Amino acid sequence: MARVRQERAEITRQAILDGAAVAFDRTGFGGTSLSDVVKRAGVTKGALYFHFPSKEALARTLIDEQFQVSKDVPALEDPGLQTVIDLTHQMAFGLRTNARIRAGIRLVIEFGSFTSPDPSPYNAWIETCRSCLTPAQERGDIMPSLDVQDLSTFLVGSFTGVQVTSHVRADREDLHARVVDLWNYLLPGIVPAPRIGLFDPAGSAACRAELGLPAPQTPVPVG
Repeated sequence: MARVRQERAEITRQAILDGAAVAFDRTGFGGTSLSDVVKRAGVTKGALYFHFPSKEALARTLIDEQFQVSKDVPALEDPGLQTVIDLTHQMAFGLRTNARIRAGIRLVIEFGSFTSPDPSPYNAWIETCRSCLTPAQERGDIMPSLDVQDLSTFLVGSFTGVQVTSHVRADREDLHARVVDLWNYLLPGIVPAPRIGLFDPAGSAACRAELGLPAPQTPVPVG
C-alpha cells in the first residue's frame, strides 16, 4: 500500500513539474502564478504545496533538470571535444522538444540577468565542458596555447547566445543549423589543423541517430 501511495505521489509530482514547465516556458517566472501551475497540472493547491513549498522551489527543480542532458558524461571513459559538440546538439534537441528543458533554460537566463543573479547553472555547464576539453587538450585535440577554462566559459556563453537568437528569430527551428555554424567557425581556431577532420560539427553519427537528426548534406569543412 505504501508503494502505491509513493507511485501516486510521484505521478502527481511529475504532473506538477510538467504544468510548471509549460507555464514558465510561456510566461517566465514573474508572469507565472501558482494558480497557473495548478490549472495546467490538474492538481489541487494542497498537492502542489505538499511537493513544492514555493514557486522558487519549483523553478529550482526545473533549472536542475536541464543537467540530465549531461548526466552520463562522468561515466564516459574517453570524453573529449566531440562529446561537447554532441552535448550542444543534445541540448538543442531538448530545447526544441522538451518543455522542461526550455523552462529550465529560460529560468536560468531570467535568474542570471535580473535581481539576485545565480551563476551556478552556468558554472556547472562550464565545468562539464572543462572536464571534457581537458583530456582533449592532453591528447592534442585542442591547441596547447589555449586556456581550457576560458574556452569552456566562451562555449557556454556562445551557445546561450545562439539559442536565444534562434528562439527569437525562428522559434528554434534552425537551432541545429546554427549550432553547426558555431562549431564550423570555432573549430579552426581551437583545433590543430591536421586534427580538425576528426570532429563533426553536426554531431557524431551516434548522436545524430539518437536524436533522429539527418546526416550532413555537404562534406564537413576541414579548415
